[in-house]
Amino acid sequence: MRNKIPGFLLCTPAQAHDAGERVTQRSSYIEKGIGHLSEMITTGYLNVGQESGKGFFQKLDPRVKVIFLIFFVVIVSLKRHVFPEAVIALFIFLLVASSRINLAQFYKKIAGLTFVFGFLVVFPSAFNIVTPGELILPVITLSQPYEFIIYNIPEEIGLTRQGVDGVMMLCLRMMNSLTISFLVIYTTPFHRIIKALQVFRVPQAFLLVITLSYKYIFIFAKTVEGMYFARKSRLVGMVRDGEARIWVAGRIAHMFRKSMSRYEEVFRAMVARGFAEEVRLSDIGELTTMDRLSGSFFLLAGIFLLWM
Repeated sequence: MRNKIPGFLLCTPAQAHDAGERVTQRSSYIEKGIGHLSEMITTGYLNVGQESGKGFFQKLDPRVKVIFLIFFVVIVSLKRHVFPEAVIALFIFLLVASSRINLAQFYKKIAGLTFVFGFLVVFPSAFNIVTPGELILPVITLSQPYEFIIYNIPEEIGLTRQGVDGVMMLCLRMMNSLTISFLVIYTTPFHRIIKALQVFRVPQAFLLVITLSYKYIFIFAKTVEGMYFARKSRLVGMVRDGEARIWVAGRIAHMFRKSMSRYEEVFRAMVARGFAEEVRLSDIGELTTMDRLSGSFFLLAGIFLLWM
């Protein structure tokens, strides 16, 4: 039987070009951004392994974990010295290890956020221009001191012991706060965290709005991603800036109409299932003996850390 498939569909990409000529496809900034957004959605919304984990923190009641989160974040904020913050970091590390979380992946995200939003932001305060004190590492020596507005620039510029302690303190505080937050998020599904907020008497209507908004954000992002790649698959060559702006404006109007339609559909579905302007979330249940013992342990550990 004669083969009727065109030849250009049978050749490989390497055969489609001249010998020695290689074509590299470069992704645009928009495509890279959407790719990172898709990855964030996959890791943040699906929450793989949160409920199936057999670690220590996965077995605790979400109410205990929410109280632990608020209690220890307050403790981290109250400490004013490096040593207690280091002890808190060690204590939280043991909790993370006992929860059977991938330590390398877990602390990689925390280290990146701490470096960008902690170290880089406060590092200039380690110099004697901002924080006067005992000079431990000279960096630049000027011919004479200068006066600049409200700053007194000394003749010898360098790192001070007080400034370095302040930078370490702020970095440890940020790292501990992020670790506590990520530990609770990684080991607790989002809907259980929302239900656990009932212990603080948060109105249930407000919790329902948070839940619906949280889910819609990811649905909205996935829809935008799908529209972008669907359009890209139908394009050949470059697109003019004017045409791109017209397409973006059209997609914004389309998403607005689609969002309004989705709101109406969700509301009708809720009314059809008995919604009568009164929100009732299901109860989580009673605390187990392990939850009570763990809560007592966290309370004693927090009091000890406050005393340090």
